[in-house]
Amino acid sequence: MQYPLTMSFKVVTLVPQIYVTDASGQGVFYVRQKLMKLKEAVTVFADDSQQQGLYKIGADRIIDFSARYNFTDMAGNPMGSIKRKGMRSLWSAHYEIFEGAEETPSLVVREENPWIRVADSCIEQIPLVGLFAGYFLNPTYLVSRPDGSGVMRLSKQPAFFEGKFLLEKLVELDEMEEKRIVLGLMMMTLLERARG
Repeated sequence: MQYPLTMSFKVVTLVPQIYVTDASGQGVFYVRQKLMKLKEAVTVFADDSQQQGLYKIGADRIIDFSARYNFTDMAGNPMGSIKRKGMRSLWSAHYEIFEGAEETPSLVVREENPWIRVADSCIEQIPLVGLFAGYFLNPTYLVSRPDGSGVMRLSKQPAFFEGKFLLEKLVELDEMEEKRIVLGLMMMTLLERARG
């Protein structure tokens, strides 16, 4: 994959979907979330024609704040998972990425400045002004190892009526770890899309 990757989705839509393109503008992934599912299940496709499924992301339980979302390839081979870190995520986004069925996270995703979320929530309540909050208040998420060293950064870009994120690679990673991070960030983006 040629970095930076761009993740984009329409804010006003019935069916949440994410388009992922690389630095050259080529489509890399397409995700379309199904509505009215008690147990979250998402298929990641090669493009928006939805002809070639690449990965599946599925929740381990029915509607739960701390569900674990497992990644598999189309043959069902496990690739890892992502889990929201319970009550910590109320203040700022905090997720953990796991390798395989491990119980100790190999990576952590944190919102770099939680005050942006607070400001966004306040400004969003003001009539008319709230429509422009998504253009000026843009959160950034850092993917790091447990020791705190950053490996990737996901930054929301200014955009009207659409969510646009830029994913930058900070260090070299092996292919499987890279896929695990991208899958985790796509799922996190679906879960956090309503929060700025």
